[in-house]
Amino acid sequence: MATDTLKSKPGAQGGATGGLRRLLLDNGALTALIVLVIAMSALSGDFLTADNLLNVGVQAAVTAILAFGVTFVIVSAGIDLSVGSVAALSATVLAWSATEAGIPVALAVVLAVVTGIACGLVNGFLVSYGKLPPFIATLAMLSVARGLSLVISQGSPIAFPDSVSHLGDTLGGWLPVPVLVMAVMGLLTAFVLGRTYIGRSMYAIGGNEEAARLSGLRVKRQKLAIYAFSGLFAAAAGIVLASRLASAQPQAAQGYELDAIAAVVIGGASLAGGTGKASGTLIGALILAVLRNGLNLLSVSAFWQQVVIGVVIALAVLFDTVRRKAGATAPAAGASGGGKGKQALTYVIAAVVAVAVVGATSLLHNGSSAAAKPKIGLSLSTLNNPFFVQIRDGAEEEARKLGVDLTVTDAQNDASQQANQLQNFTSGSLSAVVVNPVDSDAAGPSVRGANKADIPVVAVDRGVNKADTSALVASDNVEGGALGAKALAEKLGGKGTIVILQGQAGTSASRERGAGFAEGLKDYPGIKVVAKQPADFDRTKGLDVMTNLLQAHPDIDGVFAENDEMALGAIKALGPKAGKSVQVVGFDGTPDGLKAVEAGTLYASVAQQPSELGRIAVRNALRAADGEKVEKMVKVPVKVVTQENVAGFEG
Repeated sequence: MATDTLKSKPGAQGGATGGLRRLLLDNGALTALIVLVIAMSALSGDFLTADNLLNVGVQAAVTAILAFGVTFVIVSAGIDLSVGSVAALSATVLAWSATEAGIPVALAVVLAVVTGIACGLVNGFLVSYGKLPPFIATLAMLSVARGLSLVISQGSPIAFPDSVSHLGDTLGGWLPVPVLVMAVMGLLTAFVLGRTYIGRSMYAIGGNEEAARLSGLRVKRQKLAIYAFSGLFAAAAGIVLASRLASAQPQAAQGYELDAIAAVVIGGASLAGGTGKASGTLIGALILAVLRNGLNLLSVSAFWQQVVIGVVIALAVLFDTVRRKAGATAPAAGASGGGKGKQALTYVIAAVVAVAVVGATSLLHNGSSAAAKPKIGLSLSTLNNPFFVQIRDGAEEEARKLGVDLTVTDAQNDASQQANQLQNFTSGSLSAVVVNPVDSDAAGPSVRGANKADIPVVAVDRGVNKADTSALVASDNVEGGALGAKALAEKLGGKGTIVILQGQAGTSASRERGAGFAEGLKDYPGIKVVAKQPADFDRTKGLDVMTNLLQAHPDIDGVFAENDEMALGAIKALGPKAGKSVQVVGFDGTPDGLKAVEAGTLYASVAQQPSELGRIAVRNALRAADGEKVEKMVKVPVKVVTQENVAGFEG
């Protein structure tokens, strides 16, 4: 009787209104997605274009595929933090096997998939038989898989086989293959969860593991299979991601495990286990993709984007909590009959609402006059480094002077995130794009997309491979490395021992500066390099790595750091030795680096005048957009800045 009374309440509140309220509560993630689409459509006329909606699908694909695998784990009350690293390792194994090892591509794909499954089985074994908490077991695999990816690739991207790279292309010139792969993996997830014995076992284990064991389920074996599924899906995601970038990046998919978990939770699954479904996970991944895409189109600051996404994730989970307290039905395992019909009706209603929104917003934006200001997008590899902040500042200064509307995005040293940002620029109404690539090869496919859309692209600081750019505005990193070697060697009198602090593995800047330094050092056979260690262009890591190196090599005479941030960290580690018994040379000519040069703790910095790079890049982008001829290569001279000339130097 109590149940009947509760069921009658919505109707008592007023028929259709109560039913709509119940529909919205029962489908919180879908409601959130519809609200987001409405908001983005109203705020940006570029959002509801066919090209941009396909971009959203492509950008959601990798996260969704990872999240489908994580859904199995979370439904069974586990967690998998390793999927991003496993994705990178699987892609690296495929690329290395097919190129360096000469293994047939079909077999290389099998090896990549086996690698993902093997990582999942190790996770499952540690959880089931090793009795490790899932958080600890998968955290360990996160580190191991990432390390193996770097070992296999030697820290450099590996070109992906052309036959597999087609996974990043489109069918018929319009339908992206990543979206098809996402759909197939979603259907497979739904089938496993709703139609198979292991799917029902996942719900049983997540609901009450002890009860599942007492009912006869072989829980340990089931967990092995569950984590193996997660590894399989991670491998598929890694292959799709590398196909989009045309290269296997050893640092790819960093942080994607958090996006995958967020997508599953936003989609209605509980971290306590026992609930979750494939459609909810897909909606969660689409919410994250719509957010990032829309915020790019709205020119929201890269830093504020992180804040907004975090708030939306928290609100989505809070909404789910309210929904459960309000008595909405939780996603059930193997719901059938009327439940499936009700779900189908929900999606039909959502589709109708979406179509209505498309019509309303198209009327809203139709007839609006084109913006008076030309619009240029600037995608920087990172804004956590003063050098690139100076590029941004120079670009913004020039944009204000020329009356240009400049949108700046931060790729956070993630080649795949930069690919998404460039796709968003291409689908927006931009006059030109300026890109500072995370990696020259990985930026190629996205820049080719801009080429097809007849949007001129100017590269700054680093070139773009296998794509057309109107201009490259850059200093010569190789020449700069050679100048750094000459300055340090001459300061040491042509003899001594030195260490090298390398930048982030896989970035072209680190490779080029390191190669130039090595070439320049050949003229000074008395200089011996006793150690090389990456410190990721980061001051704190520079401090830590230098401190460790001093334990093994306390009597070094010099340090070459591939940027000023690492050099400043090294100076801190050296203490009173810096500038006296140990000479340090940095790279970039950042304000803090120049202050250290003036103080004498940093002997020299190879300065690239980053503000000038930004100014010239925007100037050339506007010229290209106006159809004017620009120089293909615009060189901004590098200069070794020491105490003798620092007073007159302007970056």
